[in-house]
Amino acid sequence: MSKQIKNNQLYLGGVSALCLAKEYGTPLYVMDEEVITDAMHLYTDTLKQGYGGHGLVCYASKAFACKEIFRLAKTHGLGIDVVSGGELHTALAAGFDMSKVCFHGSNKSTEELKLAVKNKVGRIIVDNLDELENIKSIINCNKSTYAETSGIGIMLRIKPGVTGDTHSHIKTGQVDSKFGFCADDAAATVKAALGITGINILGLHCHIGSQIFESKPFISAAQIMIELLCKINKETGAELSELHLGGGFGVSYTSDTAPMDFKACLYNIFDAVKTTCTKNGVTPPFLILEPGRSVVAAAGTTLYSVGNIKEIPSVRTYLSIDGGMCDNPRYILYEAKYEMALANKISQPKNKVYTIAGKCCESGDLIGENIPLQEAKKNDILAVFNTGAYNFSMFSNYNRTLRPAVIMVKGGKSRIIVKRETYARLIEDDI
Repeated sequence: MSKQIKNNQLYLGGVSALCLAKEYGTPLYVMDEEVITDAMHLYTDTLKQGYGGHGLVCYASKAFACKEIFRLAKTHGLGIDVVSGGELHTALAAGFDMSKVCFHGSNKSTEELKLAVKNKVGRIIVDNLDELENIKSIINCNKSTYAETSGIGIMLRIKPGVTGDTHSHIKTGQVDSKFGFCADDAAATVKAALGITGINILGLHCHIGSQIFESKPFISAAQIMIELLCKINKETGAELSELHLGGGFGVSYTSDTAPMDFKACLYNIFDAVKTTCTKNGVTPPFLILEPGRSVVAAAGTTLYSVGNIKEIPSVRTYLSIDGGMCDNPRYILYEAKYEMALANKISQPKNKVYTIAGKCCESGDLIGENIPLQEAKKNDILAVFNTGAYNFSMFSNYNRTLRPAVIMVKGGKSRIIVKRETYARLIEDDI
């Protein structure tokens, strides 16, 4: 987020946080468009410079999905990853190019696969044999549609046996994972796919986890996957020419965590791919990368109004806000840390320590403990930084809480990209 300080007030993207809170209400998700597009260009430019542009950067939309983020990805030359029919439907509504969509998921429904096949999604990332059979059945029911085409593009999701140093809940590359095929089963699965008319198997995919801050696990995964790609092509006679290496690049949420050098990490990955290809005497594959969190996390700030402040002597002081785990579940899930400040006292010293409590009827509804802040009073505006990823996406209506609005800021101006939920819309599906 592009943060400035003027007259003891916080400005986001050139707009006063206090004015945003007053105009749009709180809780409020604020996204900085320039931070998002700069991150998008970092990935696309580095792919061009370091790998000759022979690939595609796909924004992982699970981090933050709405029509506007898909429009931005389209405008700035990215593909997208989706993991549900809802994300795919949103991309369709935004006019996204379906040939640049990768469709993930470990248990895609028949209806979701039909939606993907009908709209000619560029790559379905096949997770298991049941899914492969499901796609086959869908194609067989629509043979005339695919008789004169190159078929539905698929990639196989592989567990490379590599993980990074991250929380156990966001590790995905180990053998004991709900995602994908074991590497030992890949060749047999490719042979099965080659025998299905209407399917065009393009390559392999892997993802080793999220919030990984070092290059080494990504390099190891790239080397393993290139070796596997070569082995499969040799054993099956296939010509798999694409490799999707996923994402998971770590984001610093607090100042005590050193930021990752994304560009250096990407160059290390590219070098590993090219070196391993040279070793095996093969042409480097079309390379797909899947950044999500690192595109949008830093762009987001959530604004709350301070409510009751409750001091328990010799224990702690609770500062209550008008949001909580419904709009930011990451603390209750992972004990995720954030930096915060009072937007209307931003220049003052942080001389008080608070536990930030949400309004839900749960003792665990916290978004931070032992948080240093300026001395707070009721109706102050609390800003929580780096909330652009997995906050809006993971929102829940627990206690029938209304979903906050999402605002985009740029160059001193603001606009609504997702409306605030109303009580009327909350109950419109109730019978």
